[in-house]
Amino acid sequence: MAQIITAKEAANLINDGDVIVTGVDGLTGWPQEIVDAIEERFLREGHPKNITSIRASGGGNFTSPTAESQYLHEGMMTKSISSFVSVCPDLAKKITDNKIMGWMLPLGVFYQMYREIGRGMNGAMSKVGLGTFMDPRNDGGKLNQLTMDKGEDLVKYVPDFMGEEYLYYTLPKLNIGLMRATTADKHGNISCEKEPINIGLLSQAQAVKANGGKVICQVEKIVEVNEIHPRMVKVPGIYIDYIVVAEKPDEIMQNWIRSNKEGYNPAFTGEAIAELEEIKPMPLNDVKVMCRRAIKEFKPGYIINFGIGMPTSIPNVLNEMGQSDMVTMITETGCIGGVPALGRDFGCSWNVEALCDHGDHFSLFDGGNLDAGIFGLSEVDEKGNVNTSHLNGKIGGVGGFANISLSSKHLIFIGTFTAVGIKTKVENGKMIIVNEGKFKKFIKKCDKTTFVAEESLKKGNDIVFITERCVIRRDKRGMVLEEVAPGIDIQTQILDHCEFKLIIPDGGPKLMDPELFKE
Repeated sequence: MAQIITAKEAANLINDGDVIVTGVDGLTGWPQEIVDAIEERFLREGHPKNITSIRASGGGNFTSPTAESQYLHEGMMTKSISSFVSVCPDLAKKITDNKIMGWMLPLGVFYQMYREIGRGMNGAMSKVGLGTFMDPRNDGGKLNQLTMDKGEDLVKYVPDFMGEEYLYYTLPKLNIGLMRATTADKHGNISCEKEPINIGLLSQAQAVKANGGKVICQVEKIVEVNEIHPRMVKVPGIYIDYIVVAEKPDEIMQNWIRSNKEGYNPAFTGEAIAELEEIKPMPLNDVKVMCRRAIKEFKPGYIINFGIGMPTSIPNVLNEMGQSDMVTMITETGCIGGVPALGRDFGCSWNVEALCDHGDHFSLFDGGNLDAGIFGLSEVDEKGNVNTSHLNGKIGGVGGFANISLSSKHLIFIGTFTAVGIKTKVENGKMIIVNEGKFKKFIKKCDKTTFVAEESLKKGNDIVFITERCVIRRDKRGMVLEEVAPGIDIQTQILDHCEFKLIIPDGGPKLMDPELFKE
C-alpha cells in the first residue's frame, strides 16, 4: 500500500547516481513540487548527485529556466536521455557545451522499452531510426563528444533478424519513477482526470518496479478507496510506493502555458465541450497559404497526425473552412478527434473524442495505419532527407517524428523556404518576399539525418515539401519543383536559395492555385 509523504521526504528517497524516469510532455505531468524539493535538497546538502534523467518527451516550455533546469546545478545531473531537448534551453546548452552527457532516441521507442523492461527484458527492437543519427553506425543517438568518449552504447545494430535489419534500444537500469496525477485513493490507485493527455504512466511504473525501484506520484487530492471509478484508474496502487499531495495545486501546469489557476481548459480533458467558433480565424499570411495548400493533399476519411510548430495551424484553417469533419485529426500524444490546439497548447485537442495512452498510440504509427503526417520543415537535402535534431549549431529534438515519418503513407512538410529573419506578405493574390531568411533550408547534405527519404519511398509513401513560394515533391526522379506561387521568380527566389539542383518537369512547374492567396 502506498505511503503518503511530503515532497521533502520524497526528495530524501533519491540517492546519488539514481536513474530517474519522469512521465512528462512539456509541462504536462511534471511533478513540480517533488522536483522543487529534490533541487532544494541538492542546494542544501550536495545530494543527490550524478543522477540520470530519462524522459520519453522533453520537460519544459522553451523558456529558461524551466523544468529540468532545476537538475542542472554543477554535479547534480550528469546524463540526459530523451527524445526532445530544446524544450528546455538550459539543458540543450549544457549538452551542446559538453558539460553533461546526452542521448536522443525516438519517442515511440521509449514506450516500447518501458513495456519490455516491465516484463523483464533488457530493451526493445525496432526499425525506427535505421540510417539516422540514432543508428550506431552513425552516432548511436549520442549528442556530444563527452557522450561519444565516455557514454555507454544504448543502441545496437542487428543486421539480420529473420532476414531483416533492426536497431536494438536499451536504457540504464531505472530505479526511480516520478509522475503526476490528479487523484489518489488511500490504496495508492491514481487517476488523471485533469490531465489533457495520458503519458504512459503504467508502463513507466512497471519498468521501475521490474528493476526493484521506487515510484513516487504527486497528486492534487486523496480520496477514499472506491471513490475513483475502477475504469478511471491509470496506475493501480500496487505499482505506487509513495504519494505526495501538492501544497499548491493552483500552480500545477496543465500544459506548457496553462496553470490550474490561470487558463485551465476543461475542453482539453473532456470535462466540457467548447464552441469551435471561439477559435479565431487566421489572418491571410504565408502560414495560412501553406496550410491551405497542405489541405489540398488530404483525402476524405484520412487519419492525420499534426506535428509541432506550423502544422498545428492546419486544424484551425480546416475548422475555418468548415471541413474539420472531412478527416480524423490526431496528435502524437494520444488525442483522437476534436481539433488539435495551436502553439504552446500543442499536444492537447479541443473537444477530444478519445484519449489513448501515449505509448499505445505509437502502435498506430508503427503499424502503418496513419494516412498522413504533417511535419514542420527544418532542413532538407538533395535526397529529401530531413534533419530536425541539430540545426544551426543547436540541439533540437526528434520526438515522435522518427516513428511517424517512417510509417506515414503521405508525408507533408510545411515551412518557409529559408529560415531566420524571413518576412513575407500576401498582396493582390501574390506572395511577396519582403526580407529573405538568413539560412537556407534546402541544402546539399543534412548535418544529421532524422528522416531517410529513400526508406520511405521503398514503402510507396508520398513525400511533399510545401513552402510559401513553391511545392517540391520527392519521387523516384529526385526533388521535383512541381508548383510555384504567383509573384515568385523561379531563378532568384527559389533556385538561387537552394544548394542542389531541383528537377524541373517538362513544360515547367505549375502555378500554385491562386485561390490560396485570396481572402
